[in-house]
Amino acid sequence: MTDHDDEQDGTRADEHDGKRVGRRAGGRDGGRDEEWLTIGAFASRSRLSAKALRLYDRLGLLSPARVDPDSGYRFYRTAQIERARLVALLRQLDMPLATVKEILTLDDARAAEAVEMYWADVEERFAAQRTLVHFLRGRLSGRRHEMYEKFEIHTVEVPERTVLGESRHVLAPELPAFIGESLGRLEKAAQECGGVVAAPFVAYHSEVTQESDGPAESCVPVADTAAARAWAGRQGPAITARTEPAHRLAYTRVTKAQVAYPQILAAYEAVERWVEEQGLTITGPCREVYFANWEGLGPDDEACDIAYPVGP
Repeated sequence: MTDHDDEQDGTRADEHDGKRVGRRAGGRDGGRDEEWLTIGAFASRSRLSAKALRLYDRLGLLSPARVDPDSGYRFYRTAQIERARLVALLRQLDMPLATVKEILTLDDARAAEAVEMYWADVEERFAAQRTLVHFLRGRLSGRRHEMYEKFEIHTVEVPERTVLGESRHVLAPELPAFIGESLGRLEKAAQECGGVVAAPFVAYHSEVTQESDGPAESCVPVADTAAARAWAGRQGPAITARTEPAHRLAYTRVTKAQVAYPQILAAYEAVERWVEEQGLTITGPCREVYFANWEGLGPDDEACDIAYPVGP
């Protein structure tokens, strides 16, 4: 008999006489008779489908208390109902099964904290998605030019300079951690290379999105070329010391809030549009120039330049 047959049989037995299910399954617990439930009866009382119960058994989330060795019937104890209902509630939050399994190992206080942390992450993701919807509505409703007009575009001449760089293939969610950690390492190394001579920046040699992993390159301009090359030579292949030729940057300045995705896309597109209107050519990878102390900034404080190297 299949699990499906087991579910139907158990449901019929439970509907007619719940105690009869317990007698048929047999067994005693702590000296007291305890009702055993077939998968169908347990599914009904736990608010989970029999299909879900089989899946959770395979994953080790919720296993039957007894499997009949001859028939293969699955039986659950009534004491398991509370755990099953907790699983059902957590799944209503669209919580991944791996997270559910982890929470089930925690005591009540820690489990409550874990649920709160999970939901905080969900709300943060929803907030970002609402912002993205607003951005897309602006683009698709023909108001794209209005979005670009709020960005002022400037140019600056950048002299030749030596740059310490660290490259990595990263997806968009991993980018903030990479930028913070890599710039920290490079700025510390700059102390051995004559010091930092200009604002650190991050260059994007290819798209960094949820699906595309760049690479991105964190860069710190330093004073001593020879020392920079010597230091980079002692590091791994991801670390370089190179000389950037003099170039012209077209850029727009954005606040800390505007650095968040997808607002930052509008800033990049505004610079691209300006470059095209001026008859110029983009000559290098786009970049974010971090001229301020990020941790000390408020949402409306200027934090970053969105820039492209340009030429005739």
